[in-house]
Amino acid sequence: MNSALIFYGGWEGHTPYETSLAFRKILEENGFEVTMVNGTEILDSFEDIRKFDLFVPMFTMGEITQTQAENISKAVAEGAGIAGCHGGMCDAFRGNTLWQFMTGAQWVAHPGNSEVTYRVKLEASNPFTAGLRDFDYTGEQYYMHIDPAVKVFATTEFPVSDGLHTSNGRVTMPVVFTKMWGRGRVFYLSIGHTAKDFDIPEIRTIMQRGLIWASR
Repeated sequence: MNSALIFYGGWEGHTPYETSLAFRKILEENGFEVTMVNGTEILDSFEDIRKFDLFVPMFTMGEITQTQAENISKAVAEGAGIAGCHGGMCDAFRGNTLWQFMTGAQWVAHPGNSEVTYRVKLEASNPFTAGLRDFDYTGEQYYMHIDPAVKVFATTEFPVSDGLHTSNGRVTMPVVFTKMWGRGRVFYLSIGHTAKDFDIPEIRTIMQRGLIWASR
């Protein structure tokens, strides 16, 4: 049986506890043994976390110590996976560049905030979006600084809302991507502002596939 660690906290607007419960349900339905904790203290000990096959952060605008960041980085590099969504993974720890390097992106803006309806375009023939069609989503459209090493499986286009970024013209931004970190797999979905997003079939399906794919 594969084991997963979900750790949550940070800004309550992203419903970290409720979203973590949604992820826990998905994982348990797929045969995972799940440990769910509030905070990052469990990352203090490398020996305590190296047993996990998958890490699922749901922690926005928080703080992580350098030791904690190095421990989870080492565990992923040895073959555990890490998978997450929205600010829960790629706006988790703004002050730690190792975390940003490992996870592949850092949120910088969402023009129009949560009032934006935008198109999510799915790349053909990939394990995360197979059988699904392009869809519209209303919520925060994440503009991110992206690691050029990522492999992209779904995208969105800016601009939709007005802002200083519009003078750059059309920009294609990843919504679903993966990368490697040593021997470990990294999966990210930029949608997931609150737990209710995972009631949307397309979003739940993509996240489920990503969680399973990333695991050791």
